[in-house]
Amino acid sequence: MPTSKVYFADMRCKVGDSLLDKLDRLIQKAGIEQIDFKQKYVAIKIHFGEPGNLAFLRPNFARVVAAKIKALGGMPFLTDCNTLYVGRRNQGLNHLDAANENGYWPMSTGCQNIIADGIRGTDDIDVPVNGGTYCKVAHIGRAIMDADIFISLNHFKGHEATGFGGALKNIGMGSGSRAGKMAMHNEGKPLVNAGDCVGCKICSRFCAHGAISYDAKKTASIDHNKCVGCGRCIGACSKNAICSKWDSSNAALNAKIAEYTKAVVDGRPNFHISVVNQVSPNCDCHGESDAAIVPDVGIFASFDPVALDHACIDAVNAAPAVGTSILSEREQTHKDSHGNADHLTDIHPTTDWRSQISHAEKIGLGNGTYELITIK
Repeated sequence: MPTSKVYFADMRCKVGDSLLDKLDRLIQKAGIEQIDFKQKYVAIKIHFGEPGNLAFLRPNFARVVAAKIKALGGMPFLTDCNTLYVGRRNQGLNHLDAANENGYWPMSTGCQNIIADGIRGTDDIDVPVNGGTYCKVAHIGRAIMDADIFISLNHFKGHEATGFGGALKNIGMGSGSRAGKMAMHNEGKPLVNAGDCVGCKICSRFCAHGAISYDAKKTASIDHNKCVGCGRCIGACSKNAICSKWDSSNAALNAKIAEYTKAVVDGRPNFHISVVNQVSPNCDCHGESDAAIVPDVGIFASFDPVALDHACIDAVNAAPAVGTSILSEREQTHKDSHGNADHLTDIHPTTDWRSQISHAEKIGLGNGTYELITIK
């Protein structure tokens, strides 16, 4: 497979030239105008952010992308699917309220919000996964598959179950309906290390399925018959007492995300943008955002979501740790055999982000090898 091109713009802005201007130039240089948008429905897949989290992408970025698509004759809409866990985005009406609260509404973005799997998270379509080894079909929100063109606009960050959250995570997990998310998570049942549990009971507040209970010593345990494997309790535990089973769960989850991503993008024009700023250690699904682990890096764009994610990973791992972050606390703990820091693994040692990239390459979704082209 030939090397993919990834375009990059840093966060520096001269007086009179905003970051939004740079985003517009970046996506133009990366070739978004090669797509025929005329009279086409265009799904812009985004994460609206869980209320209370302040690391999600500002709606200003979405406005630039929507305006470019409209200028090229397209009909864009912002979209996401409902979640499995306790929160403000687990059904369609609350999800729209959360999006509005976080600034995503037509007056700020220039286009409508559509929750792709409907009010109850059941409006989906089964899409074949070409070359899938874990999934033969993917349960995708119907509105996403109704679009003629697919664009992803991603906030790059760490993730407690997959190691990182970028384009593949935003597309694959984010486009899955509630049934799709269940299918992807069903091997990722977390465990409690009893010796590290302090009985604070915070984890149970984030379990939507009543799977967490406590013994006489107030030590948590997880009932795998009730657990759906969403992983929210992992990020909620401040003592790192909860983790996924290392035997297969994280690797299987990453592979399924790649396969769901392929189902979404196969057979239609697609283009991908990632903003690497406010790089929080956990997903934007959390109702809080910890301090950024590295300084703001920049914006990346590509037709290849695998190359895009790999470029973002490399950029984050090459950046210095922010001194006030959880990464700074842990950066000396985990080093690879060459003595180079892997920031994403330092944050979540039981994850393996490489499995997502390698499986995506294996099924022909994209190429992890890339040429980075910098624009001013």
